[in-house]
Amino acid sequence: MNEHIENPVRGELPSISTTLLVRVQQMQPDAWARLVEVFGPIVYRWCRQSGLSGHDASDVVQEVFASVTRGIGDFHRSQVDQSFRNWLATITRNRVRDFWRRAANRPEAAGGTEALLGIQNVADPDGMSIDETISSEDLEGELSRRVLTLVRSEFEERSWLAFKMTAMEGRRPADVAAELGMNVAAVYQAKSRILRRLRQQLADLPE
Repeated sequence: MNEHIENPVRGELPSISTTLLVRVQQMQPDAWARLVEVFGPIVYRWCRQSGLSGHDASDVVQEVFASVTRGIGDFHRSQVDQSFRNWLATITRNRVRDFWRRAANRPEAAGGTEALLGIQNVADPDGMSIDETISSEDLEGELSRRVLTLVRSEFEERSWLAFKMTAMEGRRPADVAAELGMNVAAVYQAKSRILRRLRQQLADLPE
């Protein structure tokens, strides 16, 4: 079940709405739990790509969501570029920079100057800076993959394969049915059920 999940075929998944954001601003516990469940691993990846260890990245993720908690009540899309995911990326960049400032100021820290330089120039394996590694521009694809991972556990393996082969790989339902030992109607049904569930899951996520 740890198999890499590819991006779905463009147009197969619905656009993301703002329902969850409203419920989060109303401080509904289930909405907060879902926000962290979906966005938490993405923030963690951003932190790791910015050079933090696994332990430090986990601490910074907690700081990020603490900042979200404090600021979500005042968050409004008053500007064109003020989407939730842009805001989340900005908060994460700031908390990562805070981490490197603290690291540079610790007396016992070796290479404090290097840590200070990391505030502006922490690089991932591809040599990208904080501003490049923590960006909302690739978040939609990450969200799709994250939701796919969560939804996959809800369906039996053959149904999931039927969905993946048709919706994600673009294969003909008749060919998929023959390969999986299903009838064509069952392949269409599996695809429809899983797409419907994905729509339900994605419908709550803020842009």
